[in-house]
Amino acid sequence: MFDFFKKTAQVIRSVAPKKESTISKELLEEILLEADVTYECVEEIIYYLPPSNQVKKEPLRRVLLTYFIEPEKKEFNDTKPFVELIFGVNGAGKTTTIAKLAYRYKNEGKTVLLGAADTFRAAAIEQLKRWAETLEIPIVATKQGHDPSAVAFDTISSAKAKGVNNVIIDTAGRLHTQSNLAKELQKIVRICDKAKNGAPDRKILVLDGTQGNSAINQAHAFNEMIGIDALIVTKLDGTAKGGAIFSIAKEIQKPILYLGVGEKKEQLQPFDKEKFVDALLDEIFV
Repeated sequence: MFDFFKKTAQVIRSVAPKKESTISKELLEEILLEADVTYECVEEIIYYLPPSNQVKKEPLRRVLLTYFIEPEKKEFNDTKPFVELIFGVNGAGKTTTIAKLAYRYKNEGKTVLLGAADTFRAAAIEQLKRWAETLEIPIVATKQGHDPSAVAFDTISSAKAKGVNNVIIDTAGRLHTQSNLAKELQKIVRICDKAKNGAPDRKILVLDGTQGNSAINQAHAFNEMIGIDALIVTKLDGTAKGGAIFSIAKEIQKPILYLGVGEKKEQLQPFDKEKFVDALLDEIFV
């Protein structure tokens, strides 16, 4: 079982302490709701099960797997660098996630350059600088209040000149000034494209897993602003709301790339839909 799934597993066991070969649809509904799957999603899952009131593991497994979209195979082609724009609300673990991504790419033998384009908060710039120093990865940064799109442009231009494989750009996440944030992010996307045709190659939303289904509203807001290519869900080691991933996947219709399961640089797991679904089912069925 995934370590991060422990709290969700405890919730499941509180509803269904004994594993069975079959369970009733009523009990399944209660389990899924307790694990923070939305009511609409639960109703849909039950609708697509066989008509019998008793639910078996394999039919349920097939239904649950349909909620997850496979990530598009983004090729790291000859047109360096591969540019990823990272966004999400403050506190979602965005900066730490960027560091984990950078660490993963570096371990794969790729060169990486970070762009500190969250110029709204001085703390965000300093945090990313510290990570860059720890990971021994270069960074393009400026002072608080400077134009974030200029940082993005300079980061991509520098990476092109140096033949860097991967660029990861941080952005601000202040949803309480949504119209300002939308304009800022849209400008960053336009400027990225000027720096390198087609950039950003992937726009990734970081969602806080402890927010459960309230993260869906955040995702819709960002999708309307600039569009989402993929998701990373963080802080799953500290929540019993693991089931919210089904609702998020259903609502947003974007692939989940990774799960953040701790604060350490190594604690970014590629999302495996089969392992995730099996971890859930293994808590319910014999």
